[in-house]
Amino acid sequence: MNTDVIKIALADDEALFRKGISFILSKEKNFEIVFEAENGAALINALGAVSIDKFPDVILMDLKMPEVNGVEATKAIHKKWPDVKIVALTSYNSKPFIINMIDVGASSYLVKNATPTEVVHTINEVANKGFYYDENVMKIIHENMLSSDGKPVKSDFDTELLTKREKEVLQLICEQKTTNEIAEELFISPRTVEGHRNNLLLKTESKNTAGLVIYGIQKKIVSIAPKFD
Repeated sequence: MNTDVIKIALADDEALFRKGISFILSKEKNFEIVFEAENGAALINALGAVSIDKFPDVILMDLKMPEVNGVEATKAIHKKWPDVKIVALTSYNSKPFIINMIDVGASSYLVKNATPTEVVHTINEVANKGFYYDENVMKIIHENMLSSDGKPVKSDFDTELLTKREKEVLQLICEQKTTNEIAEELFISPRTVEGHRNNLLLKTESKNTAGLVIYGIQKKIVSIAPKFD
């Protein structure tokens, strides 16, 4: 696991919950809470004002907040700061909420009744791999082969733009393997893996690694068999 400190920002309008999660996460040696925000507008303002050394790697984002909600905040943040990884943290565990956040580029989705261990694990996975989807979310992605506007994400012939190696890398990305794990499995360097990842992002017009996973599943380029109950 990456031993670098993961800088985290929290956005939630419930002060008690926000302080509680901040207290729990601050106990982790590789976590640093850089700031908190009570809504999406305050979060965006804070991102614009914070120094580079305190800029978050991961944002835990509530969905239902006043002024600017989590979905709109995620859209705005990804336009200006596309490298920031956003974990949706919410009381709502319904399919429409999950689909909506995934469509706007959330790297993971957690419900507020998750255990502290699950939250810590998710943050580490998102920081190290770019995304983390549990079995429930993966099931919803499989079931929702169309984007939220009802249109296919890409036409079928676009899949021919991917080389055999790019498809192999995409398969391993969808299996939630790290760059180093992919490099080891394919007998290539981590730098080469990152090159393939960048090419995949450009060719598929995906916003981030999470978007590559959605693309791979929707276009049935990859084969994953999650354990659905």
